[in-house]
Order: sequence, then C-alpha cells, then structure tokens
Amino acid sequence: MFDILVYLYETYYRPDTCPDSIALAKKLSAVGFDDDEIIAAIDWLRGLADITNRLAVDNDDAPIDASILVLSQGFRVYTEEESSILGPEAIGYLHYLQDNKMLDAQQREVLVERAMAVDEAPLSLSKFKVIVLMILWSQGRESEMMMFDELLLTEGEIDPRLLH
Repeated sequence: MFDILVYLYETYYRPDTCPDSIALAKKLSAVGFDDDEIIAAIDWLRGLADITNRLAVDNDDAPIDASILVLSQGFRVYTEEESSILGPEAIGYLHYLQDNKMLDAQQREVLVERAMAVDEAPLSLSKFKVIVLMILWSQGRESEMMMFDELLLTEGEIDPRLLH
C-alpha cells in the first residue's frame, strides 16, 4: 500500500489531478501493482478524504470560539492502543513536526487516525512519514510538502526525538 501512496504523490503532484477510484485502480493495475494493495490504498485514501471532509464541515459549522480547540497547543496524551501502533519513533517524530510548525493540532489528529487505520504495529518511521506526506498532499499544502520532501529524502540525517 505504501508504494502506491508514494507513486500517487510522485505521479499526481496535486490531489485534484488524481483520477476517480475506478480509473485509478485500472491505472495502478496497468503499472503493475497488486490488486490487494490497490484496494487497500484506495480504501485508505477514501478514509483520508472522509475525515478531511468531516473536519472541514465541522469547522464551517462551528462557532468562531470553537476554532480555539483546533489551534490548541495543549498536551496530547496517546491511548495505549495509539502508543502501541505508532511506537515511540513515530510519536517522537510527530512531536518534532508539531514543534517545528509543520503540522497543526488538526493535522495531528488526522495523522493519528490514518496511522491507526494501517494494519501494522508498530508502524515504521518511514511508513509514518509517507502518511504525513499523504495528509499534506491531500490538503494541497505545497509549502509544507516541500519541507517534508526534504525531511523524507534526508531520513538518516534527522534525529527525531524519542520519548522516554
């Protein structure tokens, strides 16, 4: 699934240029991706679109004071299940991204939700970075994607803080 997500990012610079699910499945199959992986990737992307749309609708309907919750700089406590799936490297890296203003609180919650949707525990840091990339890509955040691209390409040079 992660190879497909990276392929989509590299092939379709903007998410609005990506074809619908049926056409995308045909293109991915023609390129040589496995049908099970294609289904998993498309389902994962649908989940990302659903949560992103839900948050957009919730924020549009919310009173102005409710936006404070999204901008909150409060401390995020991870459940036992989240901690076991994300693992200390991903959580440390997530804190690093937030501290450096590459992700806001709302993006963090989308990221955690989408990481929980992956059937793998603990999630490797490289796969976690692909999830971050896809969230920024889906939101059309080009400046953040360029910064993240740099982080993705220099994987060994960045020292994400590990939680102790």
